[in-house]
Amino acid sequence: MIDREHDLSITKQAGVLKISRGSVYYLPRPVSSADLEIMRRLDRLHLEFPFAGSRMLRGLLALQGCKIGRRHVKTLMRRMGIEALYRRPRTTKPEPGHKIYPYLLRGIEIRRPNQVWAMDITYIPMAHGFVYLAVVLDWATRRVLSWRLSITMEAAFCVETLEDALARHGKPEIFNTDQGSQFTGTAFTGLLASHGIAISMDGKGAWRDNVFVERLWRSVKYEEVYLRAYESVSEARSSIGRYLDFYNRASEHPSVYVVEEKKLCWPPTGPAGCLTVLRARSTIDLAASDASAARAKIQTPSGSG
Repeated sequence: MIDREHDLSITKQAGVLKISRGSVYYLPRPVSSADLEIMRRLDRLHLEFPFAGSRMLRGLLALQGCKIGRRHVKTLMRRMGIEALYRRPRTTKPEPGHKIYPYLLRGIEIRRPNQVWAMDITYIPMAHGFVYLAVVLDWATRRVLSWRLSITMEAAFCVETLEDALARHGKPEIFNTDQGSQFTGTAFTGLLASHGIAISMDGKGAWRDNVFVERLWRSVKYEEVYLRAYESVSEARSSIGRYLDFYNRASEHPSVYVVEEKKLCWPPTGPAGCLTVLRARSTIDLAASDASAARAKIQTPSGSG
């Protein structure tokens, strides 16, 4: 866009393009190792205390011996794409040009596959840096239908994840997301509309409207992500892929864990690996029993929306 060899000066080129001259010289800096460590702590705290805002998180970090200012916490939360979840006045305006769809799942009984799909994005810490994980989940079976990793939260990788799910599993009657800009853009909603899929969106900050995806995030992070320190994106993709395959098998057959115990003790093997399996077994068995009762008649949460 900016041609440094052009007859026009860089200042005039920036003026024609209506951009800041300073942005032409800006070079992005990598996230420091200290900030990455704080982001890992924030991610754990956000899962434990989803209602905590920047002020409370700053206090919780201080209890752990991490001295940090509230503004710095807010900056890191914004970079991670997390915010405190609580009921609030309708003061948030949608991004200009993006349509917000109503929540369609309240009071609906979800009994069969491909009746309702849901999608969300979460932050995944690595040894050096971080990535974002997006999944498409079937509400009735709790299966992960497709997933993608990305180094940015752009809409393109969400569209690719959705296209993969549609190609492999058909299409749902209703597709539910939150109000993130990745899901309200025309590229994403247009793909759903072109397949005749009804679009549903959570209320602002109403995590209960998509509670099954939130439960998936907790399982993924405590049973996979927090037990490892991925050295690269490819390693994260491979390891998370193995876990999601395990998660889908566990959702279908919660009684076969002991039979498949050796298969599930992926590296690092030994006692630590087997303990991981046993912990996952007890967690998902409990989730499966809850899911069995819920599938009989799911009364969706009554959050805002």
